[in-house]
Amino acid sequence: MDEQLDKSLMSERLLASLSSIFGLLATLLAAIGLYGVMAYVVVRRTREIGIRMALGASRGSVVWLVMREVLLLSAIGVSIGGAAAYAATRLVQKELFGVMATDAITMALSTAGIAAVALLSGYLPARRATGIDPMNALRWE
Repeated sequence: MDEQLDKSLMSERLLASLSSIFGLLATLLAAIGLYGVMAYVVVRRTREIGIRMALGASRGSVVWLVMREVLLLSAIGVSIGGAAAYAATRLVQKELFGVMATDAITMALSTAGIAAVALLSGYLPARRATGIDPMNALRWE
């Protein structure tokens, strides 16, 4: 009986495993892409950051300048993505066994994970940009 059950669920398990792998890969690519975009934005603003630091801005205020933009974009993305994910739950409800599509803990953990990646991807380039000497940043082209 166990063998028959394993054979009948083999395709569903394969589909679930492949979906998990591709989901993790997509999340990794999104995190790398988000870091790349934020690093690019900070590099483009290096001259502005240098001017601000030369005029006496503290490192914390410069980091907050970048993080404010990251927080705004992250909030917009999380709200649009959360609404789209909640709307898509009806489409995947029949594929889930033993898990509700609107599981609050899963939604909250995935949202927190994406928000953490977004904050980290903005904080690291901003922190690196504040370590540049203001005179070198002013010469940045």
